[in-house]
Amino acid sequence: MKDYKNKPHKADEEYQSHRGYYMNENDISRIIIECSIEIHKELGPGLLESVYEKILAYELFKKGLQVEQQKVIAIKYKNISFEQGFRADLIINDKVIVEIKSVKDFESNHFKQLLTYLRLANKRLGLLLNFNKELMKQGIKRIINSKVKEKTLCPLRAL
Repeated sequence: MKDYKNKPHKADEEYQSHRGYYMNENDISRIIIECSIEIHKELGPGLLESVYEKILAYELFKKGLQVEQQKVIAIKYKNISFEQGFRADLIINDKVIVEIKSVKDFESNHFKQLLTYLRLANKRLGLLLNFNKELMKQGIKRIINSKVKEKTLCPLRAL
């Protein structure tokens, strides 16, 4: 899988700012949602999840975000590290996990899965995106991991 992840030089603060390194989760999620809506308007529902994932990764990279696709996250269990814990569809700026679906409706296990990913990866915010809805806004769910404290995270206003 291609990672749209550029590693800047340590002293290149302007470049880091351009790649979105200093954005909080709300800023990042707003861009993800805007790109998802744009993609859905252009392509509509019904494609495979992998298609939406690749296009969303590309669009987010164009917007200046660091994007990792199908990122393998190791987990620790009783002080033992397992390298292949899970694969996150997208991790944006090392802050937001995005899980992409193309299903009729979300099921409870989709929410549980993303919350577990957030806890294991020690991330605060996840977005569950279902591209198989008539309107994209019907297929967007924000999941917050309350075990990670972050002052900057607040409910996102309607777009």
